[in-house]
Amino acid sequence: MNGSAKGTALVVVTAGVPALAVASRRARGGSLGALAVTVGAAAFLVYNAFLFVFATPFNRAFPLYEAMLGLGIWTLSTLLLGAWRRSGDLRLPPVRWAAGFVLCMVVVNLAAWMSNLIPALVSDDPRSMLDGTGLTTNPVYAQDLAFWLPVSAWVAVGMWRGHGPRVFLGAAALSYWVLESASVAVDQWWGHSADPGSPAVSVGVVPMFVVVGALTCWPLVSVLRTLAGGTPPGGEAHPALVPAARRST
Repeated sequence: MNGSAKGTALVVVTAGVPALAVASRRARGGSLGALAVTVGAAAFLVYNAFLFVFATPFNRAFPLYEAMLGLGIWTLSTLLLGAWRRSGDLRLPPVRWAAGFVLCMVVVNLAAWMSNLIPALVSDDPRSMLDGTGLTTNPVYAQDLAFWLPVSAWVAVGMWRGHGPRVFLGAAALSYWVLESASVAVDQWWGHSADPGSPAVSVGVVPMFVVVGALTCWPLVSVLRTLAGGTPPGGEAHPALVPAARRST
């Protein structure tokens, strides 16, 4: 699991943080799509900060994990409040195939987690599910089932209906999944390299998550294009999509 955490940290540093920095810079220029990617990158950092805090042995980097989690929550909350206001009046067509993709991801994740949870819950030794991890509980299941999967399902319903703020959040969710797919691929490879005999990781899933990440780019680009073409009531270009230099003139 230490090897797995190192793989996650590598993707955080080389992909998550740069994505947040580049997208937020473009978002300041007025791009709602870039703002969606910024929210997705912030969500990715919050998700993995939670894992650093609760799924790694206590060590000298704990204050950094806490800072990452706390700053990530505040950043994500602030971005979401601003983005909801900016996208609230957008008139958008339903993006149903992308909504179906998001809902499919929710169902697949839910099925995968429940296929492990249910047998463990009815067994004589529920904690056997954690063998080889060194953990007392699974923080991935904890946050996915309590928050991320229900929210993603709610977002997918809004995308299906063409609800502006939830179409925006759909782009953010897809951005998050691109980063998270890369993270899982790397953490599984590094975890397997650290302990090839561990049942907690599998090098065999690495190609699958690479493919999932690549496929997720397709609906992401589609939803970003939908955001770029959205108009508020009245039919004029949405202010969030007009470059700052043009607004100033």
